[in-house]
Amino acid sequence: MPTVTVIQPMITEEKSTMIRCAAYCRVSSDSKDQLNSFMAQLKYYENFLADSKTETLINVYADEGVTGTCEDKRDEFQRMMNDCRKGKIDRIYTKSISRFARNTKDCLKNIRELKSLGITVFFEKENIDTANMPDEMMITIIGGLAQEESTSISNNVKWSYQKRFEKGNIKAFSAPLGYDLCDGRLMINEAQAEIVREIFNMFLSGNGYQRISEICSKKYFKYKEKFSFYGISYILSNEKYIGDSVYQKTFTTNNLPFKKMKNNGQLNKYHIQNTHKAIISKEVFEKTQALIESRKHNNITSEYAFKGRIICAVCGSKYKRKICRSKAFWVCRKHDNLAGSCNSKRLTESSIVEAFLRLNNKLQSNYKQILVPLQISLQDLKLRQFSSNSNVMEIHKEIAKLREQTHVLARLKTKGFLENTKYLEQTAELNSKINKLQSELKKITHLDNEDETLDQIEMLIDYFEKQDAPISEFDESAFEFLINKIVVTSQNELEFHVMGGLKFKEKIF
Repeated sequence: MPTVTVIQPMITEEKSTMIRCAAYCRVSSDSKDQLNSFMAQLKYYENFLADSKTETLINVYADEGVTGTCEDKRDEFQRMMNDCRKGKIDRIYTKSISRFARNTKDCLKNIRELKSLGITVFFEKENIDTANMPDEMMITIIGGLAQEESTSISNNVKWSYQKRFEKGNIKAFSAPLGYDLCDGRLMINEAQAEIVREIFNMFLSGNGYQRISEICSKKYFKYKEKFSFYGISYILSNEKYIGDSVYQKTFTTNNLPFKKMKNNGQLNKYHIQNTHKAIISKEVFEKTQALIESRKHNNITSEYAFKGRIICAVCGSKYKRKICRSKAFWVCRKHDNLAGSCNSKRLTESSIVEAFLRLNNKLQSNYKQILVPLQISLQDLKLRQFSSNSNVMEIHKEIAKLREQTHVLARLKTKGFLENTKYLEQTAELNSKINKLQSELKKITHLDNEDETLDQIEMLIDYFEKQDAPISEFDESAFEFLINKIVVTSQNELEFHVMGGLKFKEKIF
């Protein structure tokens, strides 16, 4: 008989561990009342678990002044979910389901994920604790109510704006380059207006969006963010510069998740003339629009689209355009000067255009499988790098305290207890500290290079989302936006370098 020895289990006394709690706060606008609400929430949760013997507050996640209907715009919410996945949080406190999520789908998705991670959520307003919830029926009902409330609010706001559009009683929301916003009215900023006039002149002189972007970014570095490809396109097509205003160019869908869409005839647009002083004459503006339209429908591109962008993989030289028997070709400069120095062959312009159209249409059909997963992976990488930094919570707290001090000063001034000079001096000092902390926060939570790549991937996704169907004609502006350069790898293949650092190869037929 074999000898069996029973090894008794080791019984150890379990150590009592504190439940690690987090709080999620959110306000839905930038108004002062909402900012007070934001600070009140932040203070509330700091004190909420101060005396608890079983729970400890490890972080407060607060999204300030952003919409709650789109989960992807809530950076702090995403940071909290990422910390949950890392096992840093055991329990979440939040004021209400509508603060946590504004639609049932996102609410259920996040609750399910948190439950799978062993993390409970307590909604104070509804008195719902997912730790004691046997199923998701209650969360579905309340989530549906929160969704309906959000939809109702959105529809009421849209109705009020619709009435203002019809009466022509609309104040300006923002000021484009060339104008300053003063009490809802656009006033010309002459220094910026000169830049706008120069941009229109450059375009009518034959320069493309990308070339104008490069020139302006170097010449007027102070306004560099205005001179992206989209920025130049926006300036050249903006009716504000002839003193008119067109409202409802875009609209938001009625159902959650709300999505902003271009108004291509689905709703009325409202064109109100002479709402402010013009910077550009109507004649110049109309010529610009005619040129933009002609470039969209020109099957054979102008030299400016490809100029300087086609590179020889053999010798590194740029290609130049040549016309032979009324047909456009692109040839390596080195080969053209001395055929024996580079064996690259010439390419017909039409074959390059056709390769670009195929690439554009392939990406348009498959961007959800290619670009969206890439965007998610880059965002997750950034969160893994920065979301665990313990300084974030302390900076948020300090910013909240400083903002509260500015509101206290404003109340003292209003009641006559503080002179205007002293008020301006002290608020300037507080705002300086706030800006410094926000810059520090940005350094902690962002990498410039990664942010730029993410921004470009997001722009690509947005571009293809707006494309209703494959394109069959060359659009010079679309090419300038998408393509940084083309490398001719062989006589039968082109490598397109797309914005965002992406590379795609396309055959030449």
